[in-house]
Amino acid sequence: MVRLGLGMPVEQEDLDEFVQLAESAGVVAAATVTGRRDRPDPRFFVGSGKAEEIRVIVEDTCAEVVLVDHALSPSQERNLEKLVGVRVLDRSSLILDIFAQRARSHEGKLEVELAQLRHLASRLVRGWTHLERQKGGIGLRGPGETQLETDRRLLGGRVKVLSKRLEKLQQQRETGRQRRVEIPIPSVALVGYTNAGKSTLFRALTGADAYIADQLFATLDPLVRRVQLPGGSPIVIADTVGFIRELPHELVAAFRSTLTEAREATLLLHVIDASDPRREERIDQVNAVLAEVGAGDLPQIRVYNKIDRLGDTPRVERDGEGQPSSVWVSAVQSQGLEGLLGAVAERLSRHARLRVLRVPAREAGALRARLYAAGVIRSETVLPDGGLEWLVQLPDHEALELAARSGVDLLDAQQPCATGERYLQSTSPPMV
Repeated sequence: MVRLGLGMPVEQEDLDEFVQLAESAGVVAAATVTGRRDRPDPRFFVGSGKAEEIRVIVEDTCAEVVLVDHALSPSQERNLEKLVGVRVLDRSSLILDIFAQRARSHEGKLEVELAQLRHLASRLVRGWTHLERQKGGIGLRGPGETQLETDRRLLGGRVKVLSKRLEKLQQQRETGRQRRVEIPIPSVALVGYTNAGKSTLFRALTGADAYIADQLFATLDPLVRRVQLPGGSPIVIADTVGFIRELPHELVAAFRSTLTEAREATLLLHVIDASDPRREERIDQVNAVLAEVGAGDLPQIRVYNKIDRLGDTPRVERDGEGQPSSVWVSAVQSQGLEGLLGAVAERLSRHARLRVLRVPAREAGALRARLYAAGVIRSETVLPDGGLEWLVQLPDHEALELAARSGVDLLDAQQPCATGERYLQSTSPPMV
């Protein structure tokens, strides 16, 4: 395992994280090589002297692979492999390998394969540089196709096939998401640095049989479950893939399904390992990835998890406007979960109001089913003409959207509802 400090000494936390990555991939570290350079060496990245040191260690330990905790160019990777005589994987390749091992769903496997192929496309020159352009036989003389060109053509064809399959799966997933939007139940996405405890928290909140392990990238495929907040309001919670520093762009682009759950959520629960000495740095790294995928402006509640390791107590912290901004919990010991759900309810129901809606009989059927499914109808009265009058609890833009329907009347609006009561929240923009 190789880690260089560029312009600074190697930080132990970064080295420990890389060791965790290797262990997550099933690798047993035979030796660790560290060093410091002002800038990467263009040939080996690590410099010729350090490269020779790696070669000697590979021979002495009979190592089968060299892992480099940096992004290598194709030529650097190829030159280092030629020198040490074993396979060389950079940080991006290692993360892709972990993702390939962990993907469970059909969509996740396709996304991983697509990311691997795109990463491989720039490295196809390896192994084929010795081949000359092929010549044909009688009647086929002239320049043929090199093995490299053949592989690039085949790889490009596979990328197109995978992209079409993923587009179809994305349409199917979008259909399911549109059905959820038609009954606009708020969606809450768990995001955070890898191994912060998102899946443990997801299981504690939903009871779902989510895979939990003390390793990086234990969760790849998104899980979505429905739960009820204090007062009975329904929401859906999504568990998403963990982020990490220097996350390969191929994965950011490929894992659309997981990232869409975060991008289109009503509220983000940013799960943070409270015991991590570099937690503030991890927060910035997660927020940077969220901004990259288009979720940087969504409202957040920071959830400081693993307080049992600090001997801390559960609590809810508020910002200058009195809104819940941070919640301290222990998911593994189920401490502080009621406070967390209460904070979610408060953030989502802050602008909900009681209103009276009158709906003609011809419009009442489907709309009635939708509102009852969302749990926002407080009372119902049958009018003399066969229409219905409902006392509902809705945010302003939801009520205005309903009032825009033909024949639907919005009669009045009362004061904001108390925290913890039922509400309806949609991701659709307010009408003007």
